[in-house]
Amino acid sequence: MTAALPNSWDTDDRRALRDLTRQFTTKHVLPDLATWERNGEVPRELHHTAATLGLLGASTPESVGGSGGNALDMLAILEEIILSGGSSGLISALFSHGIATPHIVSSGNDDLIDRFARPALEGRMIGALAITEPGGGSDVANISTTATRDGDSYVINGAKLYITSGTRADFVTTAVRTGDRGHAGISLIVVPTTTTGFTVSRRLEKMGWLCSDTAELFYDNVRVPAQNLIGEEGSGFGQIAQQFQGERLSLAFQAVATARRCLNLTTEWVRSRETFGRPLSTRQVVRHRIAELATEITAAEEFCRSVAVRWVDNGGMLAETAMAKNNAVKVCDHAVYEAVQLFGGLGCMRESEVERHYRDARVLGIGGGTTEIMNEIICKMLGL
Repeated sequence: MTAALPNSWDTDDRRALRDLTRQFTTKHVLPDLATWERNGEVPRELHHTAATLGLLGASTPESVGGSGGNALDMLAILEEIILSGGSSGLISALFSHGIATPHIVSSGNDDLIDRFARPALEGRMIGALAITEPGGGSDVANISTTATRDGDSYVINGAKLYITSGTRADFVTTAVRTGDRGHAGISLIVVPTTTTGFTVSRRLEKMGWLCSDTAELFYDNVRVPAQNLIGEEGSGFGQIAQQFQGERLSLAFQAVATARRCLNLTTEWVRSRETFGRPLSTRQVVRHRIAELATEITAAEEFCRSVAVRWVDNGGMLAETAMAKNNAVKVCDHAVYEAVQLFGGLGCMRESEVERHYRDARVLGIGGGTTEIMNEIICKMLGL
């Protein structure tokens, strides 16, 4: 397995994909990222540009409008965006279709694919995924938003909270209750945001991910066609759980990439920053902190890549993915703290890139399943 890992991860095609991503980030993201952070969203044109380059559909089959790659291709893109100076917040906004469309694609429903997934992969529509509610987050099995069958329609009532791309979305893949309490009563339905009764009740202000719009959504007798149901009634929880693996690996890779970017920035800084007549890099306490951080990051990267390759090849890896995410987040938290500390006063300024990473990193241990939920998954594997 160790010998196969570099060949799986570092192919000629993936090196070319990284080069393309680096060029995209340098040309189309970095000049305007600070403006998007202030405005609280990224422009729709960026979705179209990324789609034209084949970035949005990198892990999606060509038959539904993607580029025909797999999850390793998408993870390489996300990693390279951050390593090139982008941010996890930018990724959250630009790739929200990555959590809104996989259920649609996996269902094999050509109508839903043509109406929603394909346009999102082409950058013509923006998708969002709505699971979390005002009354609960991690307890997916107990969502209360209802969808009642009425002839050829479903009538949806309820609210969703902390929804990424919620203010810009053209459609929302919505978790609803179509049956009794518990996971067996959950379904997924696609809701176009132009539907009567659907409203963005609040645009939320966040600590980090400032260029990624986040919203509270309200459904008041929202009537959608029954054919907007993804899969069968009652299959929603299983669909959500299946797609969580990819989301968690994505967040793990964003965490290790953020850590690596902060290490690179900090290493460059301590070489050039002089205090008391000599560079910070000449002081043993600083050098050793950098060395320890580099060791942690490299180990986290290798573990994340190993888990990702095995997941793509064989599936499963539920506990290992949870471990990879938690470890990556822990290392990232350490890296952003050390970066700000070693940058000193500049590290606390908005003009400093490490300041943004410090704020953006906090959500990585919450999104896609909190650190505590990940630990529970690991405990089950251990028989606890």
